[in-house]
Amino acid sequence: MTERRLTEQRNPRSETIDRLSPREIVDLIQAEDRRVPEAVAAEAPAIARAVEIVTEVFRSGGRLLYVGAGTSGRLGVLDASEMPPTYGTDPSLVQGVIAGGHAALVRAQEGAEDHPGDGAAAMDQREVGPADFVLGIATSGSTPYVHGALGRARERGARTGFLLCTPPSRELLETHDVVIAPLVGPEVITGSTRMKAGTATKLVLNTITTSAMVLTGKVHGNLMVDLQVTCAKLQDRGERILVELLEVERDRARELLAGAGGSVKTALVMGGVGVSAEEARRRLEQAGGRVTEALREEGR
Repeated sequence: MTERRLTEQRNPRSETIDRLSPREIVDLIQAEDRRVPEAVAAEAPAIARAVEIVTEVFRSGGRLLYVGAGTSGRLGVLDASEMPPTYGTDPSLVQGVIAGGHAALVRAQEGAEDHPGDGAAAMDQREVGPADFVLGIATSGSTPYVHGALGRARERGARTGFLLCTPPSRELLETHDVVIAPLVGPEVITGSTRMKAGTATKLVLNTITTSAMVLTGKVHGNLMVDLQVTCAKLQDRGERILVELLEVERDRARELLAGAGGSVKTALVMGGVGVSAEEARRRLEQAGGRVTEALREEGR
């Protein structure tokens, strides 16, 4: 029987890869990788719909949860873990759930993906509810753990989405609020979805969370202003942002950051409007966290 899952099909362009030179192997892999951005771009409407849902969820106090196994699960955990240091979010806002738990991040947990009941239990443990959005990631579209999690999430009232790299079934399209399916084609090494499918997954997740962060006021211009200074690198980045946007000297930027308790966004409003940290936080709250709106109150 012909394999219907695109991710499991044999790639005719790489059938003789074991006979190629190092340079020829690299050229072949890169030629295949160039197919990924086009496949992701074709899914722009679905990705934008996911962004709309996630933004609504964040504004209403809900959470985004990624659910996956293997590479898909690791990429979900990676994207989630990068939100707090990059955008100053609470760690609970974006969560990555992987079959087999944290141990699966560094070592494959064989068979963990085969139990839908475990996926359902993970949703119960996190008390998923109507305010949340759960995005299942399974490039083959068939991972039982992911389907179990999404089924339970819907039972608990959450909105759900599915990210896969094979043509979605009618049932999948009818079941979920959004389905994203970048068709990157068979892998260079049959079934090695850490390659093109993994790259497509990371591009999609990056786009969803970055867009939602912009729309919820975590970005001013194209700068990550909603970061909390917690290390030397972020201290330097925060100071440079203030120097550029407020046109102040480094010493003044450092002073503002200290007065704002390390919050770049608060410091920006303090320096831009000339108010205390408390008043800056009040203005930001009234403006829904958007710096442009907080500064606009003063016609700036």
